[in-house]
Amino acid sequence: MRFILTTVAALIAAQAGTATEPDDKAVRAAVTKAIPRLWEGIDGHTERRSCFTCHSHAVPLVALTIARDRGFAVDAKKLAAQVDFALKDYETLRPRAKGTDLPVGGGVDNSGYATFALAALGVKPNKTTEMLASYTLGFQAKNDHWGRGSGRFPSQASGFTTTYLSMVSLREYGAAADAKKIDARIARARAWLLKTPAKDTEDRAFKLLALRLAGGTEAEIEVVRKELLDTQRPDGGFAQTEKMEPDAYATGTALYALHRGGQVKTSDAAYRKGLTFLLKTQKDDGTWHVKTHSRPVQRFFESGFPYGKDQFISCAATGWATAALALSLTTK
Repeated sequence: MRFILTTVAALIAAQAGTATEPDDKAVRAAVTKAIPRLWEGIDGHTERRSCFTCHSHAVPLVALTIARDRGFAVDAKKLAAQVDFALKDYETLRPRAKGTDLPVGGGVDNSGYATFALAALGVKPNKTTEMLASYTLGFQAKNDHWGRGSGRFPSQASGFTTTYLSMVSLREYGAAADAKKIDARIARARAWLLKTPAKDTEDRAFKLLALRLAGGTEAEIEVVRKELLDTQRPDGGFAQTEKMEPDAYATGTALYALHRGGQVKTSDAAYRKGLTFLLKTQKDDGTWHVKTHSRPVQRFFESGFPYGKDQFISCAATGWATAALALSLTTK
């Protein structure tokens, strides 16, 4: 009788879309499988191109630092080499700079992802990070937020993403002499965040992160947190838009934002359902496949990450998914 009741309960839960509770062992196994795949994407891009990127460097490196802080084996020398790579890449722009205007492909999206990763890696302020922060402060200086750059969906197609990354750059690496200007600009950004509706998951996730960083009240943050949570699908995943299917990129960013920006505990039922979705959709090789949604802005090349023309968004998705999974584990 107990077996029958358990089976019936399981069927009812499945029909209701309730996710199975993931255990730490499964999460650790998933992160362990993903780590070498992330290095393949990072190393492959570094070997074939001279530029630091959001999809093949920044997001994977953030994921690796979270995994490292939770006891996973992450090569410290390789992390240090990526810091050198990033700093040298941006330092080469200095001779071509006109005042604070840097010739950065992707604009403040690109420099913002770089400082986001460098801060996660624990890089102390230096002349290069200060240069990037100065560029960010001067970019669209009269605006109340930072406008998106290239329009590449989803990573560079949201003003909320660009605004959050820009604020990270200023908070982490802004010059002390610019403190008043930085505070004033972030105050204007906070006002923009509060009055501007989010239209998709990328918007909602990074609006939540940005509002936390801009000093939003708990009541203000709760409104955005609820908006994001309300879009979670029955299988635990999040989709980029209402008309799209859930994927690892949207789910990873949503969970990361809910925890870091919304302070949702990783033991929360919604977070656990998201983890279950990620575990279910991870491929046997440790990656997550997400189809590209944007037109290429440069000639295609193989970086070493799987999925052909879908490899760049899939590398970033694998980074976000890994970060969300690793965040749920105890810090060591």
